Amino acid sequence: MRWALVKVALAVTTMVVVAFAVPLGLVVKELARDRAYSNAERQAATIGPVLAITTDRPQLERAVASAETGPGGRIGVHVPASGKNGKPAEIGSRRAAQKDVEAAAKLGRASISPVTGGSSLLQPTAVASGIAVVEVFVPDAALTNGVTTSWVVLAGVGLALIIGSVAVADRLGTRMVRPAERLAGAAHDLGKGKLGVRVPEDGPKELRSAASAFNSMADQVVQLLANERELAADLSHRLRTPLTVLRLNTASLGDTPAAEQTRAAVEQLEREVDQIIRTAREQKAQTRQAAAAAGCDAAEVIRERMGFWSALAEDEGRTVRIAGADHPVRVPVARPELAAALDAMLGNVFRHTPEGTAFAVDVHNAEEAVIVLVSDAGPGIADPDAALRRGHGGGGDGSTGLGLDIVRRLAESTGGDVRIGRSVLGGTEVRVWLALDDRRARPGTRRGHRLRRTLGGRRRRTARTGP
Repeated sequence: MRWALVKVALAVTTMVVVAFAVPLGLVVKELARDRAYSNAERQAATIGPVLAITTDRPQLERAVASAETGPGGRIGVHVPASGKNGKPAEIGSRRAAQKDVEAAAKLGRASISPVTGGSSLLQPTAVASGIAVVEVFVPDAALTNGVTTSWVVLAGVGLALIIGSVAVADRLGTRMVRPAERLAGAAHDLGKGKLGVRVPEDGPKELRSAASAFNSMADQVVQLLANERELAADLSHRLRTPLTVLRLNTASLGDTPAAEQTRAAVEQLEREVDQIIRTAREQKAQTRQAAAAAGCDAAEVIRERMGFWSALAEDEGRTVRIAGADHPVRVPVARPELAAALDAMLGNVFRHTPEGTAFAVDVHNAEEAVIVLVSDAGPGIADPDAALRRGHGGGGDGSTGLGLDIVRRLAESTGGDVRIGRSVLGGTEVRVWLALDDRRARPGTRRGHRLRRTLGGRRRRTARTGP
């Protein structure tokens, strides 16, 4: 696809350059020719007034010398004979054939005569003795003066346009091909059993849709495998009871060969069932790890859970605001765990604030972490540290505080942390820092402090500009 785009851009730009550069080059050549003949006509025109006054040779020679604007020897004057015994006069340089001079005098209009090394402009002028002809030599170099330079400039501009279009097409092709390559690689990895592989949802709209569909499919595959393995483990556990009965019954069969074979078969069946249970448990754990490694779209989970809690908020007259959840935000935690943490934080808002208290959920996608903020306009938490410890409620009403403990364990599983402070709404703010994959750091590291300072600055600016 990338090479195809480059070839298309190369072909289209080349055609455009040829379509414009060739006619423009011909126009430049024609303009140079017209400029050379226009200069020749101006030189010839300076001789006309002198011929109208006199045909005296010395005066005409001085007029020719003064009319030369370039190298000498380019202007000539053909004066007809005066009287019966007069002879034609030739002043200056003559290059045109006699027949061309006579034809110009007879026609009475300017003409061009080809000569060696260029061409001559023949300009007839009426004098007392007849028609004089002023000849101005135009060399070939004057006809093409500046044409080569103009053509080189046009060729350079055309080449630059072609190279630029190819470079732009290559970058656009890379932008489209790279997400497709990632999608194909992820599909191969998923086919090899790497259940944690996911694709970033970026690039063109169509590829973003394909990446979103692939991620949803991978999530469904993980869920189906988990259900299948859980079913296998459940069925294996159910088989243990009848197997135990069979083993007890074989004890009453005596010591006959048939009894020994039956007991051996029952023991073999028990070993197989135990092996199935162990395998199902191991695979179930691997599936859970893959789901956690694959992560989920935090924005989608927030929109889903806020849709659930918004109904209760409307009944209690609470104002709800969501920010930052309008585009995908991948976090390295499993979807059910993030949903449980959000439910715990939002549940605390409804339990520990009066009806009608506004609250908000914000998500910030930073370079090394994703920040989820749940803030309210309630009375706040008197002892934030105690609220984060298991067995201590934040509202002073005897709650266990297990909800915030779930949130803390979720954040720490990614290398992040949880902080409780005052929100811009005037109440409590629970800030959950989820470190991104391959950038996990312990809470309190220098990078974490820098991120918290940046977030604190944003919060202060929000407070200053808020209503």
